[in-house]
Order: sequence, then structure tokens, then C-alpha cells
Amino acid sequence: ARGSTSPLFQSRAMVEMDGSIMEGGGQILRVSAALSCINGASIRINKIRAGRGTPGLRPQHLSGLELVRDICCGNLEGGSVGSTEVTLTPGKIKAGNHTADPQTAGSVGLLLQVSLPCALYADGPSELCLKGGTNADMAPQIDYTIKVFKPIVEKFGVHFNCDLRMRGYYPKGGGEVVAKVSPVSELSPVNMTERGTISKIYGRSFVAGVLPYKLAKDMATTATRVIRREIKDLYINIQTLQEKDMACGSGNGIIIIAESSTGCIFAGSALGKKGVYPDKVGFEAAEMLLRNIRHNGCVDEFLQDQLILFMALANGISRIRTGPVTLHTKTAIHVAEQLTQAKFTVTKADDENASNDTYIIECQGVGVTNPHF
Repeated sequence: ARGSTSPLFQSRAMVEMDGSIMEGGGQILRVSAALSCINGASIRINKIRAGRGTPGLRPQHLSGLELVRDICCGNLEGGSVGSTEVTLTPGKIKAGNHTADPQTAGSVGLLLQVSLPCALYADGPSELCLKGGTNADMAPQIDYTIKVFKPIVEKFGVHFNCDLRMRGYYPKGGGEVVAKVSPVSELSPVNMTERGTISKIYGRSFVAGVLPYKLAKDMATTATRVIRREIKDLYINIQTLQEKDMACGSGNGIIIIAESSTGCIFAGSALGKKGVYPDKVGFEAAEMLLRNIRHNGCVDEFLQDQLILFMALANGISRIRTGPVTLHTKTAIHVAEQLTQAKFTVTKADDENASNDTYIIECQGVGVTNPHF
């Protein structure tokens, strides 16, 4: 499908994308750039992050776009920090080693989000060396990527390993993750509509650098207490850790994961900030997890939008049961429908287990095939 005048994609001509619509941030860039790379059609994105306090590309966005350009041997115009318009002209997706380093605490997880789909359609295995923040604010912690995103995206037929070599925190970054990605011939659709019962809750509460170990214990104790109010019959196993050699800089945070009897995975997480008490951090993570369990969906609010691209590319109909549909998810659906022939529908779930906030996202995927298989 890729590289031909295939009906799977909307157009072979240059596609224009308004970067200020809906979520209006980095997500439009990531979904657009990945689909442009896989499709082999040029894309121009303008008004990038127009509504943000600092409009235009930040170092982490630029780093992600340069990574995609390198993976597909393409050309990137307008690629500088602060730029509000870029044009990506993709070439052939090439296997091999690729590195991205924004030289900031920009999120490693978001670099993986833009590059992983592209590497799936390469002519062989890829190794992506991603540097920056592993546990950064406003982005998935690397623990989320490995423990929640990875096992769920593997249901589509994706195979990748994530080697966490160094953790990096705000403001320095300095973290490093190496992802080894196997190519696919095509992605399979998924059906995640049965939540089952919550069967396991575990987590990781950490301090790194100069921060005292007591912070990790306090975050874990509060989180456990909050979850126990609602879920009384499960053992909650939150490990407390002091990161020594594996961390660059200082930081603290917590991630709590819940698994269901049908293989659904949810998470709540929070990072410490200067002047914020550890029990507030633990409380925030626990509340986030509980909120994402209450709606009886099969994915949490952070996984929703990350799966849209894979649903669009898969060969067949995918169905995913969710809680309230986020703006990030609506944005990803909009971009995917603009750039591919995938068709999404969002309907309210009306079975006996559904709450007022339970939805089904359905997608007729376009079945993109890898020309190298």
C-alpha cells in the first residue's frame, strides 16, 4: 500500500494540516508526521502550537520530527525551534540505528510515540536511541510506556523491546532509552470491550538524586490508603525505591498500575515538584487510577489517544471501550481521518456494566501493508 496511489490514503499530493485546531499542540505534529512517513506523502503543518504560551516548535517537537525525517530518509523544511510551519517530504523508510536527543528534559515517551509506528514499516529491525526526560511532566512516564502502552499495543501485532539505560528528570534530562523495533507485514485489529474485574494493583514510588528515601515511602503509604477506601479486597504492592546509579538529576514520583481479569491495564501517576508534599503526590496518582477504573472502560484516559493511529493502520475493525473521550483522542481521530481512509465512530456504551461515561470507539482500519514483506 505504501508508495502506491492507493485508496488507503486520502491523497498523494501535499497535505496541509492546521496545527492550531482542537488539542492544538504536539500531538497533531506526532500523528501527522508518522502518517506522512508511513504514507509516503508530503505534509505541511502550519500554525504549530499557535495557542500556546510559547508558540511554535519546542526542542522535543523538533527532535521528534528530525527523527521521523531520518527514519524515512526524508526532507524537513522549517525545522528550527520556534518555527510555526514545517514541511515533511518523506522518502523510503529505512531500518537501522536512529538517535533523537532534544538536549532537554523533553519526553522520551513522546519521541517513541512519533517514531515507533514509522519503524514498523521499515525493511528490517530498527534501533531507536531516545534521550531526554524519562519521567517528565505533561507526558507519559517511561514506566507507563513499558508497563501499560507496550503490552496493549502488542495486541495489534507490534513487537518492540525497551531498554531503560538511564532515567532523566526535569530540568536536565539526560535519560536514555533504547527501543528495538521489529517490522510488521501489517497490523491486526483489536477488540477490547470486556473489562472484567480488577485483579491486581502494583506500583513504583521513587526518589532520585539528593531527595530523601522517606518521600518515596510517604507517597506509597498515602496512595495505598486512598485506593483501599474503594478497593478493599486486593493486596496493593507499591515498591519504594531510591534511584542511585541509574538516574541523572533529582526527582520523585509514583506510578500505580491496575490489571483486570481480561488483560486490560490502567495507571495513575504523579511527579513531585518543589514545595509539594509527598502525600499530595501519592493522593493524586491514586485518584487518577481510581477515576480510570470507575468508568468501566478497557483503557485509561492516557492510552486512548495513543491507540488511534494503530486502529487506523490495522487491517479490519477495531473496537475499544473507554471512559470519557479526551480532546487528545478526538484530535488523533480527526488527523487520522484527514490523512487516511480510516473511519471512526464513537458511541455511548449501553450494556449493564456501562456508566454514564462509558464509550465504544470503533474504527474501520485501512490495512496498510509493509512493501518489504
